[in-house]
Amino acid sequence: MRENYKTIGEMKSCEIIIQKSRFIGYAARAETEKEAIDFIDSIKAKHRGANHNCSAYIIGEHNIIQKANDDGEPSGTAGVPILEVIKKQGLKDTVIVVTRYFGGIKLGGGGLIRAYGKTASEAILASGVVERRLHYRMNVSIDYTWLGKIENEIRQSEYPLDDIVYAEGVDLHIFVPVEKEDDFITWINELTNGQADIRALENKFLEFNSI
Repeated sequence: MRENYKTIGEMKSCEIIIQKSRFIGYAARAETEKEAIDFIDSIKAKHRGANHNCSAYIIGEHNIIQKANDDGEPSGTAGVPILEVIKKQGLKDTVIVVTRYFGGIKLGGGGLIRAYGKTASEAILASGVVERRLHYRMNVSIDYTWLGKIENEIRQSEYPLDDIVYAEGVDLHIFVPVEKEDDFITWINELTNGQADIRALENKFLEFNSI
C-alpha cells in the first residue's frame, strides 16, 4: 500500500481567454478509471456546445493508467499537454478536462499546447493540492494517573489526537505516520515508564494542504 501521495483537493474550475477562445479547466480526484470517465462525460454534458472537451487522467499507485484525449484538436496539442501538467505536478488519481469555445483565431500547434497546459495548471491551482499521508490509528491504554501528562504531551506533539475513551482505564486514539511508528512507541514508553499498552487499530489516510 502506498504511504504518501499528492492529489486534487476538491473539484473546482478556472476560465481564461486566449486570442478570443474561451478555455475552461476542471480538475478533480478520481481513484478509478470509471470515476475519471464519468467525470469527463459530465463535463462534456455540461458543455455540449463547446468545440472541444479535451482531457487526461492518471490513475493508480504506480500511474499504471494514463490516458489523454485531444477531442478533435490536432494530435498531441491538447490531451498530452494536460497529461504532462499532471505528471509535472506529481499528482496521482487525477483527472482534468479543458473545454474550449473557439473564438475565431487559430492558435497553431505551439499556441494550443501552451493554452491547454496553462489552463490545466490554473485548474489545479484553483482546486488545490493535498498530500494524503498514511497513518496508523494507534490505541494507547493507560491508567488514569497518567492521563493529564500524556494528553498534554500528545496535544503539543505532531501526532493528532483522535479520541479519548474512558473506561476502567483510558484509551487514547492517536494518528501516527506509518514511518514514525517505532519513534512514537519509544516516546510513549519513555513518558509512561513502559506502563502503556500500545497497539495499532487500523490504517487511514489523512489529508494535508500542499498548495
